[in-house]
Amino acid sequence: MKSEKPNYFDLVYQVVREIPSGRVCPYGTIANYLGIKSGARMVGYAMNAAHTMPDVPAHRVVNRQGLLTGRHHFSTPTLMQELLEKEGVIVENDQVKDFEKLFWNPETELKV
Repeated sequence: MKSEKPNYFDLVYQVVREIPSGRVCPYGTIANYLGIKSGARMVGYAMNAAHTMPDVPAHRVVNRQGLLTGRHHFSTPTLMQELLEKEGVIVENDQVKDFEKLFWNPETELKV
């Protein structure tokens, strides 16, 4: 019996579930970690599909400059920011303040 390989979205969700509270990770960084260097858009598609999945903290995934580009896919345009702020992340003008400090990189944070 052949075991089924997880699909790309499932792999993205596995990584996103590892992002700690109060930290953020860009779409492209997740794609690079999964070995698909030009896959930032695919990670975005996965995040768009994840907003109804309570176990996937999609609010912690931002663009490469720390902008909350996925905010319009949440149930309200301010929910992404509200969720981040509950975790202690400061957001100004739809951008994570201290982005470099809060940046979480699976390449260095996860032991695979």
